[in-house]
Amino acid sequence: MKRRNFLKLGAAVSALPLIPSSMLAADKLTALKKNGEILTAARWGILKASVKNGKIVKSAPWKITSKIPNTLQNTMADLVYNTRIKAPMVRKSYLADPDNPKPELRGLDEWVEVKYEDAIKLVARELKKTREQKGASSVFAGSYGWQSTGNVHVSRTLLHRFMNLSGGFTGVTGDYSTGAAQVIMPHVTGSNQVYEQQTSWPVVLENSKVVVFWGLNPISTLRVAWTSSDEQGFKYFEQLKNSDKEIIIIDPIKTVSGKYFEGKARWIAPRPNTDVAMMLGMAQHLYSQGKYDKEFLQNYTVGFEKFVPYLTGQSDGVAKTPEWASEICGISADVIKELAIKFYENRTMIMAGWGIQRAHHGEQAHWMIVTLCAMLGQIGLAGGGFGFSYHYANGGAPTCAGGVIGGMNAASVGVVKDGKFLGLAQDQKQGGEATQAWLVNTAKVAFPLARIADALLNPGKTIDANGEKITYPQIDFIYWVGGNPIVHHQDTNTNIKAWRKPRTIVVNEIYWTPTAKMADIVFPTTTEYERNDITMSGDYSNMHIIPMKQVVAKQHGAKDDYQIFTDLCKAYADGLA
Repeated sequence: MKRRNFLKLGAAVSALPLIPSSMLAADKLTALKKNGEILTAARWGILKASVKNGKIVKSAPWKITSKIPNTLQNTMADLVYNTRIKAPMVRKSYLADPDNPKPELRGLDEWVEVKYEDAIKLVARELKKTREQKGASSVFAGSYGWQSTGNVHVSRTLLHRFMNLSGGFTGVTGDYSTGAAQVIMPHVTGSNQVYEQQTSWPVVLENSKVVVFWGLNPISTLRVAWTSSDEQGFKYFEQLKNSDKEIIIIDPIKTVSGKYFEGKARWIAPRPNTDVAMMLGMAQHLYSQGKYDKEFLQNYTVGFEKFVPYLTGQSDGVAKTPEWASEICGISADVIKELAIKFYENRTMIMAGWGIQRAHHGEQAHWMIVTLCAMLGQIGLAGGGFGFSYHYANGGAPTCAGGVIGGMNAASVGVVKDGKFLGLAQDQKQGGEATQAWLVNTAKVAFPLARIADALLNPGKTIDANGEKITYPQIDFIYWVGGNPIVHHQDTNTNIKAWRKPRTIVVNEIYWTPTAKMADIVFPTTTEYERNDITMSGDYSNMHIIPMKQVVAKQHGAKDDYQIFTDLCKAYADGLA
């Protein structure tokens, strides 16, 4: 394959039929508006930016949908002008000797400012060296985090595209948000559930008699969405508050949502991480009273006959009675019984959050919610059953019938040999066995995201994951974009120890986050307000297609992630060292 075709693959313009090339070329952009209002978007909604003499002076929501304020919508100026990384930086010990970079000094070493072109060459050279010496599986680019929204400048996909085309990498499965539930739910319900559309809010508001918030805090978490928030969730929770529904909040602490619904909702506070015991107590009471839907269980479920011996204590000698549950969860047996009967006798929607599954055996919480709802027999009835995404990205907002825009994709694994890019592995006529082996050693190497520290500290270790055996590769090169895993990951001290194991860590970042400070090479990147892009509003509603118009000029030495990976493609193809 010719070099220009490789660069075309790296730039990925052909993958974006709905997006004009002018969006990607700064020299073709029209002049920025220096004064007035500019429409753009971020994860916290569609925004109006007010600029004066080319500076942001104010940001506000494009449209107000409820009386619940979202202060994130007023932070645009702070995000653009404060705590920015102002130039490409390399850790002093790494710059002095990349082969002996003293990784134990990460987070402690001095930083040296370098030219952008030199940083690009350095990353390309060290990435090649790592692959040549230790193989593609030693390069970790799974990356993860709440990158800026936008379908073009989507940093993680751009990273994956570059890494795939240049030879492959080790990735990850799952995420931190729903790491347990998203694995167990397909085995229980046949689908993911946690990132799927919910029973629509109009149906809930019309038909539900009891609405339960089990471990969710929507008034706080609905401030953001994965795309751009359509801001419908606040409106619907506001309508719920003003309705005649009985609202029950089951949460160890009185959250922002608990305070918002104070005077309207009943708050029940079990001990943390005892939700399953409380649900088992309800289930046992329903079973002992004969108040469960035998027909639903017989017609629409399998396995109840295996669950009952555990519930009654026949299998282990411990009946999961409300009294037994009360000793564990701290809620009186009478309340547990009352709730169980209330849920059975009234059309009940159980809205569950994700925090209850972020623990050892966390998969049991959502599994037990589905089991309890199956006993109630209301799954599939209007306003009944369960939902695991009402607190996230405005789940339950009705889905629009319009189109959905596309964007970047991660491409396929490329083959690089003797300093030349030969094309995509799937296109090479090298024989099925060789091509398949290449794919196994690159695109198919992945482990659960939450095991990143364990993987770095224990290369070669084999773990069980979702019914399979996974062996950690020896990771020697990390490239992370659009996230802050040093504070996102559990057990920070162990994570920091793990991050001092690889030889090279590269980070694209806007701010001096803890993760940026723990890198060897840092590229300063633009915010979503310093570039043109396009996105949807509403992860579930697909309500709008939004032009994310550039609000201000690029700050300091910041580059778009798109530009950085385009330049890395050029460096990697030319073999610069």
